[in-house]
Amino acid sequence: MSDHDDKKQSIIGILKEKSVLKQKVYDNTFVSFCTVKDILKSLAKELTAGLSGVDSRIRLEYTDRSNFDAQIKVAGDILLFSMHSNIFQFDREHPAWKTAYIQKNKYNAYSGIINIYNFLADSFKYSRLDDLGYLIARIFINHENQYFVEGKRQMGMLFTNYGSEEISKQSLELIISTAIQYSLEFDLLVPPYDTVKIATVGQAEAKIQHSRVITGKRLGFQFNSDDVLESNSHET
Repeated sequence: MSDHDDKKQSIIGILKEKSVLKQKVYDNTFVSFCTVKDILKSLAKELTAGLSGVDSRIRLEYTDRSNFDAQIKVAGDILLFSMHSNIFQFDREHPAWKTAYIQKNKYNAYSGIINIYNFLADSFKYSRLDDLGYLIARIFINHENQYFVEGKRQMGMLFTNYGSEEISKQSLELIISTAIQYSLEFDLLVPPYDTVKIATVGQAEAKIQHSRVITGKRLGFQFNSDDVLESNSHET
């Protein structure tokens, strides 16, 4: 067999093995993301009904933004759920590689990702394009529908035992409700005086409160991924 034939067989092998695997990961992630949309839509109706008689501005609104993006507005907060259209493998330094599940089969490390961001609703309302949002969690789903959640420790969302639990509507409901609760408890801080003490005429003309301050929750707080998977058991 010639080198050219060897290359063709190698390409066919990769397509059969890795590309089919990635397509399965994508399909699983997309199905879960559709479930996320259904949960958000139902949750918005359910919780808004429970707020009957409360200030009409305090309600939940669901918006289907695209095939890969959906959001829920909760009073002054927006949680944006975004599925990435590509499939990823964990980098070699990622602690997920230490799990027995991935060590058993390297292809278990290929995952789809659903990101959850927290923004201020006013950032969108007033088109404050420089405002900040925070990644508060991301959901990894693989070809066997196994999943884990990587997020801020304050959310109480730690890694599951990866490889022993399939993603389900119930697990997604818990992730979503936890993310909403965390966002509501994650307050906006007053910006340091020195960052806002000077403004240009142009900023004043455009309304200082809308254009001068880059607004985001925990302004001045550097986000760090402080949930690190070190083993199959994790501290709380």
